[in-house]
Amino acid sequence: MERKVIVVCCVVGFLGLLSAATGFAAEATRIKGDQVKFPSPDVCVYPRSPALGLGLTAAVTLMIAQVIVNVATGCICCRRGPHQANSNWKLALVCFIVSWFTFVVAFLLLLTGAALNDQHGEENMYFNYYYCYVVKPGVFAGAAILSLASVTLGLIYYVMLTSTKNVIDAWGGSSAPVPGGIAMGQPQFPAQNTEAPVFVHEDTYMRRQLA
Repeated sequence: MERKVIVVCCVVGFLGLLSAATGFAAEATRIKGDQVKFPSPDVCVYPRSPALGLGLTAAVTLMIAQVIVNVATGCICCRRGPHQANSNWKLALVCFIVSWFTFVVAFLLLLTGAALNDQHGEENMYFNYYYCYVVKPGVFAGAAILSLASVTLGLIYYVMLTSTKNVIDAWGGSSAPVPGGIAMGQPQFPAQNTEAPVFVHEDTYMRRQLA
């Protein structure tokens, strides 16, 4: 495996683990419903929580990991060639699509959860009743799991496409050997007589005919 592939896998893997770890930490430190104070019927007071910073950190690291994988891989949809019939290429395309789907969902969940943990003294009215937003259990944890899935799938299609490209380049760069011992000759034509024509006298020609 090339050194570039190893470096990309290590960096992206570390960022994926960091995103998942901060996502689980945000789940553990999120604001619960019993932590919200109600000094008055129309005021919600939220306590300070590190879930905001942890959620934003998880979202940023996940985005950086996704960008690195896609920049290192290139545009998978723009690749053309005989390798498209390969089963590895088809599996890499599926991993690419699912990786982007899980990335978008995890990224939105992390940003939404972080935003809901940054409300202080805000209230909301619904049918003349005041209520307070809190992050539901499992939002950050689900985002952390999706982050791991997105990074793992990204690394899978990156390694597959890189290995497939190397094999194609190796085969494409080698030329078929020319069989030796075969002399290439020029077409042979019968030699033409270049001597000047000899004219025979008519009497001599007639004597030869009569003889």
